[in-house]
Amino acid sequence: MGRSRSSSWATDAMTPVGTSTETSAPSFATERAAVQQALDAFCARWLGDIAPLTAEAIRYSLLGEGKRLRAILLMEAYRACGGTGDARDLAASVEVVHAYSLVHDDLPCMDDDDVRRGRPTVHRVYGVPVATAAGLAMVPMAARSAWHASKAMGLSDAVSGDIVRDLMDASGAGGMIGGQLLDLEAEGVHLTLEALERVHRLKTGALIMASVTLGARAALASESRRRALAQYGAAIGLAFQIADDVLDITATTDQLGKTAGRDIALHKSTYPALLGVDGAIERAVALVEEACRALADEGLLTPTLDQLARYIVERRS
Repeated sequence: MGRSRSSSWATDAMTPVGTSTETSAPSFATERAAVQQALDAFCARWLGDIAPLTAEAIRYSLLGEGKRLRAILLMEAYRACGGTGDARDLAASVEVVHAYSLVHDDLPCMDDDDVRRGRPTVHRVYGVPVATAAGLAMVPMAARSAWHASKAMGLSDAVSGDIVRDLMDASGAGGMIGGQLLDLEAEGVHLTLEALERVHRLKTGALIMASVTLGARAALASESRRRALAQYGAAIGLAFQIADDVLDITATTDQLGKTAGRDIALHKSTYPALLGVDGAIERAVALVEEACRALADEGLLTPTLDQLARYIVERRS
């Protein structure tokens, strides 16, 4: 990862969304199709025993357009560590946790948003009580799905249990939920860079990091390989949030598929506010380089994992 990549992205990142630079972005269409198929199967398997309106809200949250980044990261980490089975159902479990977080993040008591993935948020369609119940139901469903997917891959009870534990840890008080709480407490407060990074290593980074380490666990990777992937995941997770902060002030709602300018409206500390747009871009690029170097040192830097790291900061939505 040399200087030319960093300077190229810094230039591209300031190019208005919708220009020709978008056409070179990777689509990961095959991987996304596999995840979509797995999410369809998840809905067919797990939604039959819950209240119909809640099930409809869950289906709405899961099957809309999405990057499927976390699921793709899991599958690619699994392959990089020598996995040869089908990891799509396990990957879908991570997407369920991510979708739950979006449903609750958009609630009026949280970020109070009306648009997600280019359409009305779940609580705008189904109401706050149903959206709240849907989000709560998705967490145990994701745990059950991860267990069944792990067992279907031929993994032992011990490894399957580790996978479920890691997924729940990443989504709980020591990960995503804890980060969300810190984020809410920080509204209207000026955070230092160190404090801001702590918020987002939990709120955004924990589940991204878990995505790659779960792939490594499923492939029965060594501890050193899991550690390298954890470093990669932590770095790209933070880079993802920095890119989000930049896009929030440089893109429109139509381009993002969610409401632009929410960080300013909610008086949040952001990377552009602390570092300037150029400084935020430089920090994101440095994190991508750090991530890929961690994998290269362990012989795990596949072309796709390299491309995914770059996509995280080059994306336009």
